[in-house]
Amino acid sequence: MSAETSSGPTEDQVEILEYNFNKVNKHPDPTTLCLIAAEAGLSEEETQKWFKQRLAQWRRSEGLPSECRSVTD
Repeated sequence: MSAETSSGPTEDQVEILEYNFNKVNKHPDPTTLCLIAAEAGLSEEETQKWFKQRLAQWRRSEGLPSECRSVTD
């Protein structure tokens, strides 16, 4: 399996992203996002895009609209 940036993060990178999404923050601030990106070896843009998609996925699984901000934000 080749690690092409166009096809998204590798399994190892996804593991880091998932961990941060579930354990750290579903809405990382720019500083946290930067640290997660560095840890995963991804660009901040890629990391932010992944979090956005993952959050929409999570909202759907929770039965929430994928885009609106929740009251806890």
